[in-house]
Amino acid sequence: MTDLFQKRGVRLERTYQLNTGGNTDFLNMLNHSRLLSKKKSKTEAVQSVTEERLEDENIHIGPSDYVAWQKDNKVCFIRMEGKLFGEVPMNVELRLSVEDSPNSAGVAIDAIRCCKLALDRGEGGVLYGPSAYFMKHPPRQYSDDEAYRMTEAFIQDTWVKKSEEKVDLRRRQGQQVVAKG
Repeated sequence: MTDLFQKRGVRLERTYQLNTGGNTDFLNMLNHSRLLSKKKSKTEAVQSVTEERLEDENIHIGPSDYVAWQKDNKVCFIRMEGKLFGEVPMNVELRLSVEDSPNSAGVAIDAIRCCKLALDRGEGGVLYGPSAYFMKHPPRQYSDDEAYRMTEAFIQDTWVKKSEEKVDLRRRQGQQVVAKG
């Protein structure tokens, strides 16, 4: 949604995502230290795709409450507020309801498939495209469109590693890296 706002020229000013659920994950969030970690991770995932970082008081992302009777159903409420051309205010509200436990299974399987491709090709190191496409908080963030293109190129074996990624891989493998210049 944040990417769509950017593409349509909407300047995002504030947003929240409130999640409720009744499974063990939400029950564990009653432990305040676990809640803070999850909230930080989810907030950073959203902040990383905003055109300009939102002030802390203008963003709230994270688990909100445990509702036992929801069982494994997660309900997510999202509100995004911004300004269109001419400073015209607009907002979007969205409600998502999904069975939580199997929700990420397809994503996890696709990420594992990419890892297997890398192993079969003898590649090592960070898979930047697949990481950006499949993970909430990858080592390097790209737009969804760019991460998708990079992932497809990786799968088709037409992906070309950037020079800094090759250097990073060689360093981790204990090889000496000599700067050209």
